[in-house]
Amino acid sequence: MDIGVFIPIANNGWLISKSAPQYMPTFDLNKEIVRKAEEHGLEFALSMIKLRGFGGETEFWDHALESFTLTAGLAAVTERIKLYASTAILTLPPAMVARMVSTIDSIAPGRIGVNIVTGWAPGEYTQMGVWPGDEHFANRYARATEYVKVLRDLTETGRSDFKGEFYEMDDCVLSPRPGHIDIVAAGQSPSGMKFAAENAEYDFLLSTGVNTPRAMVESGEKFKAASDLAGRDAGAFALFMVIADETDELAQAKWQDYHDNADLAALNYQADEAGADTSADEHSTARTISLPEGAVNFNMGTLVGSYESVARMLDEAAEVPGVKGIMLTFDDFLTGLDAFGERIQPLMRSRNRIPSPSPATV
Repeated sequence: MDIGVFIPIANNGWLISKSAPQYMPTFDLNKEIVRKAEEHGLEFALSMIKLRGFGGETEFWDHALESFTLTAGLAAVTERIKLYASTAILTLPPAMVARMVSTIDSIAPGRIGVNIVTGWAPGEYTQMGVWPGDEHFANRYARATEYVKVLRDLTETGRSDFKGEFYEMDDCVLSPRPGHIDIVAAGQSPSGMKFAAENAEYDFLLSTGVNTPRAMVESGEKFKAASDLAGRDAGAFALFMVIADETDELAQAKWQDYHDNADLAALNYQADEAGADTSADEHSTARTISLPEGAVNFNMGTLVGSYESVARMLDEAAEVPGVKGIMLTFDDFLTGLDAFGERIQPLMRSRNRIPSPSPATV
């Protein structure tokens, strides 16, 4: 079971709370995080792309770096870990992304992948004059499919003459070419899952709830069905926030404090952006991250407990059919990664191939 880290490319990570750790998204911080991840044997790190924050008292995500330039810097100071950079497809032409990938591949051969972000928050794009209008809500995955086609043509063959609705190449060339690169996506709706199943190696599945590691079973089954229908072996990456401590009670106290001090103004802005697409499926990313029961952590699945409890729950998540990896966030990334590597990971059967006890020995 591969484990990765969702690095904090924007301020304050993924907790929209006034009592959560407050920090800026510097290169030095992300370098330290990714080096720790590599030291503890994690297989990948992914940086998102966010172009406008949510404001509020915490200025949540108002301060953010750019994904490909950050990834290039991280590629130069790491040795083994796979790095995924995110492209907001409305802002970067696929031919330019192919060249950026080629450049990073020359820094870290075979270690660069791309996360496709179709864009669901109009405010990020209207500020730059690149929002195509509300029709984007309906055709964004058609655009993304063409985008990936051009990207793969160039990285794998060095040439593209693709002609589509959104992109037209005219003997577009790329050299050197990196060859096959892994594509990831985060489609939650049926159309998003179909796109990922047909075009990506992995689809990130959002699992809501606290201490419900198997909550994404239904989503995993749907994605596996979409992958089977596409005749591909695409897999799912589950996304979890880990809040761990010596005891369940100590971890729960931290989680309750974060909840009690939620930045309501930032949450309201997020909810307004998520509601812009009035036709969004109930399982879409925009709908899922703003559900009222846990938006303080973007409604990603959250594992709260002792190191032993978190290890057990991660093993449960690893057993969900179709899940090929887990991507983690932490309330405090530096201490959280060390706690994962030193206290949680050694207890995980899915990471250490510890055989399950037989019924006779239980």
